[in-house]
Amino acid sequence: MAAAAREPLSATGLDEADEAVRGTCEDASVCKRFAVSVGYWKDPYIQYFVRQAKERKAPEINRGYYARVHGVSYLIQAFLKKTECNCQIVNLGAGMDTLFWRLKDENLLPRKYFEVDFPMIVARKIHNIKSKPPLSKPIMESHSGDSLLIGGTLLSHSLPEVNMTDRFGQIMIENLQRRQCNLAGVEVCRSLDSQKERLLLNGWETAHAIDMMKVYSFLPQADVKRIEGLEFLDEKELFEQLMQHYCICWASKDSSNLGLANITF
Repeated sequence: MAAAAREPLSATGLDEADEAVRGTCEDASVCKRFAVSVGYWKDPYIQYFVRQAKERKAPEINRGYYARVHGVSYLIQAFLKKTECNCQIVNLGAGMDTLFWRLKDENLLPRKYFEVDFPMIVARKIHNIKSKPPLSKPIMESHSGDSLLIGGTLLSHSLPEVNMTDRFGQIMIENLQRRQCNLAGVEVCRSLDSQKERLLLNGWETAHAIDMMKVYSFLPQADVKRIEGLEFLDEKELFEQLMQHYCICWASKDSSNLGLANITF
């Protein structure tokens, strides 16, 4: 696992837009920890990175993160199995993500695993890893005598969103702007087709995109039924609208003919 070792930047003079984006890391981590504490999925590592939320999170937020975590994990595991883990993962905008530790628990670590984010966020993550044995021990075990590579890259990040031209999408954009967090690249977020086109125009051979409501419907329904029993959801229509404005996109190049184009839900 690679992480940045640069010193945290002073808050003085930092660009406000970057600061707002960094704030989304804390928001997402707190939401994930709350969902885990309620029982949406198991993650024994998130507790070492973020405090427990002081207030309850809305059920639609918890279900949204459940779908996102399980949807991304499904695609990553399919990729790792196709390549027999003879590959690398570069996690851009990783924040306090715990994917490395969860993959290690499932004996699915790739040959190399990199995380990239703002130096301030990466420095905080390194501090947590070094100070908490349940995090540092698995990393040292995975290197088995090799030196631990520490590097760093600055990168801004945002979630893939779609259907941003309708009224619901405009409200989402306005809410982000009020937090000084402009959504970079929103002009190409018109539809699922525009998301796929963006990937194909940048050299990928195959591209897929589905909205998060579709992802939710493709997840194991026995587990979906379990999590829907955890909390009562009054505004089901709002949940569906929200999920239809986020998507998962994945693309592939497959010069080794591993069948990567066949990875789908």
